[in-house]
Amino acid sequence: MSGWFGAGAAGEWLWWFTWEETLWMTAAALLLDRIVGDPERLPHPVVAIGRWIRWVETKTYVAQPKGRSILFGVFLCASTVAVSALTAYAVVRACAWVHPWLGYASNVWLVSTTIAWKGLADAGLRVYRPLAAGDLEEARLYTGYIVGRDTAELDEGELTRAAVETVAENTVDAVLSPVVFALLGGAAGAFAYRAANTLDSMVGYRNEKYRWYGKASARLDDALNYAPARLAGALLAAAAALRGASAGGALRAIRRYAKLHPSPNSGIPESAVAGALGVRLGGVNRYGGVESRRAYMGEPLRPLGKEHIAQTVGLLHAFGALLLGGLACAAAWVTWGIG
Repeated sequence: MSGWFGAGAAGEWLWWFTWEETLWMTAAALLLDRIVGDPERLPHPVVAIGRWIRWVETKTYVAQPKGRSILFGVFLCASTVAVSALTAYAVVRACAWVHPWLGYASNVWLVSTTIAWKGLADAGLRVYRPLAAGDLEEARLYTGYIVGRDTAELDEGELTRAAVETVAENTVDAVLSPVVFALLGGAAGAFAYRAANTLDSMVGYRNEKYRWYGKASARLDDALNYAPARLAGALLAAAAALRGASAGGALRAIRRYAKLHPSPNSGIPESAVAGALGVRLGGVNRYGGVESRRAYMGEPLRPLGKEHIAQTVGLLHAFGALLLGGLACAAAWVTWGIG
């Protein structure tokens, strides 16, 4: 192990892994998540990150004045990212001290916990299956697990839209972005990203409570996902071609509709999926009874139906397979000069 833990070698990368080690371990982590996912019996590191966030919030949260709220929010953001990255680094380093292969294994496992390819696909299908069986109540229950909007009165079409939008959007922050940051910094890089993403999901809201305190967390998440979201657009178009959907429609929808989304990143995967499937996403959502209107994404060439959830999951699997294949080819090329 001449990368992270040795004296160094040609091809070393930012966190002392060699490129060969980095590529093979990241590919292995992606494959491990696809096969195993997140076993319920094993403790999940992201749960610990969430607990840290809530603990720091109880010690530092203030709503006003604005400047003080932003400052404490920056402290929450910086401390969470730093503690998460350093903890992952220390775990892998300690495991490698015991044995180099234990270091490899710990890095692969930790990176895999920041990826949710299997979990995202399963979440989409948990909504699709009761819809296919005509059970709206169960579909509403499972939709409520994956979205923040009110679901108690949603009909089949709105439940479908919620599931498709969620799976589409999370191709970036549940699959591609953790892989990108694992390539940049191993488990430490992946955990730094996952910490930022968890911060955004917990405090990165533009409501009265978190408008200023969560500002740093929201902006950091936007910045970290900026490049991966744009890469995801191209990968989703390629995935559409593999699945017999419209690659051209995906690219046209990105150009026309992505900029209309309130997020600088989420509009890209959502519009890509809408264009690939020939459906229209977006519309009115309700959060705590309050309406929030989202711009439409895509042209309604065909009615949005429950089958589009399964098709979106299919796009996700093609997306992940392309990413995994790209990593494997790159690793083979760097290691043996083939690919």
